[in-house]
Amino acid sequence: MKKILVLNSGSTTVKYQLFNMEGDSHSVIAKGNAERIGAGGSFISMEALGKEKQIRDIELKDHSDAIQEILNILLSGPIKSVDEIDAVGHRMGHGGEYFDKSVVIDDDVLAKARETADLLPLHGAAFLYGIEAISKILPKVRQVAAFDTAFHQSMKKEAYLYALPLEQYEKYGIRKYGFHGTSHKYVSEEAAKMLGFKGKFISCHLGGGASITAIENGRSVDTSMGFTPVAGFMMASRCGDIDPYIPLHIMKTQHKTADEVNALMNKESGWKGLTRGLTDLRDVETQCLAGNQDAITAVDVYVHQLVKQIGGYIAILGGVDAIIFTAGIGENRSFIRKRICERLAYLGIEIDDEANHQRGKAMEITTPASKVKVLVIPTNEELVIARDTYAFLDDEAVRAA
Repeated sequence: MKKILVLNSGSTTVKYQLFNMEGDSHSVIAKGNAERIGAGGSFISMEALGKEKQIRDIELKDHSDAIQEILNILLSGPIKSVDEIDAVGHRMGHGGEYFDKSVVIDDDVLAKARETADLLPLHGAAFLYGIEAISKILPKVRQVAAFDTAFHQSMKKEAYLYALPLEQYEKYGIRKYGFHGTSHKYVSEEAAKMLGFKGKFISCHLGGGASITAIENGRSVDTSMGFTPVAGFMMASRCGDIDPYIPLHIMKTQHKTADEVNALMNKESGWKGLTRGLTDLRDVETQCLAGNQDAITAVDVYVHQLVKQIGGYIAILGGVDAIIFTAGIGENRSFIRKRICERLAYLGIEIDDEANHQRGKAMEITTPASKVKVLVIPTNEELVIARDTYAFLDDEAVRAA
């Protein structure tokens, strides 16, 4: 039995899970979050099997502090020594064209990760903080990087090339990369298990950040996010696809800098922009049902963009066997799922309303008569990372576990 710690570092948060891994089996020993890093009012939480949830209010100046406190709270019960941790897996945002699978972290991997960090305007550097912190605190432990972009390296050129001068791709690496790959990979594999076959799936990862991926026989064919995660459809604070001249127009007519326009598109747009400040879909839904016209319009725009994206991918795949909803909105907002599926009724989709209102488990939400299956599958990116990390442990050590 091996203990694998998985870290998912954001700009002001670190999510973590500690797994017991042996062969194909696993169990979660503990999980939690370090929140509001460097922002004041910070705290750390932990849920461990058979114990009450712990929350500790503690100052977390940086990610090194956060990860040290994660280890400290784990030492309060789940482990007796940090030496019990056999490896650490990190969620990484951008691997460029360098990585099509998870890799053991070394100097070369770190250099390439730093090179691509600027392509993630919101979280680029944050993914590196966790690696740097573990390197200081646990310098001998093996670390593995799992890249959000890796799953999408199976896309063909016609899917990932932009119609810019080829030099922009060949010299500067400007192309579609896609993100949320770990999530899309996980839910498509789970869908194949549920249905008994690998087919033509459309995976909708709908959260604060969101993307849709066309998947055929387990491989990414096309995906909505692009060179950066701001591409695709509207999200909590990202605008998604817009006329590419708009940023230039704003810079010229409103005298904004590139950094200011970048902040506008990444941090002030999407739900937040259309509702004058709301970024949580639960709040948007409440306002929508209360008759707030801005919220109603925002939901209409969101559904329209999603239906258009799904429809385009049905054309690319030449049909669809199943549509998968996952992540915070996809898993929990039956209101949005139903709106989308009603617009796709022409495919022969029939929603089971009772099933659609259930939460917290993988399930089919369509009737037996539905020609296209609609599935809700809670994503588990941490488990994918734990499995990949476990696979890199010394074979002899694994056999001796």
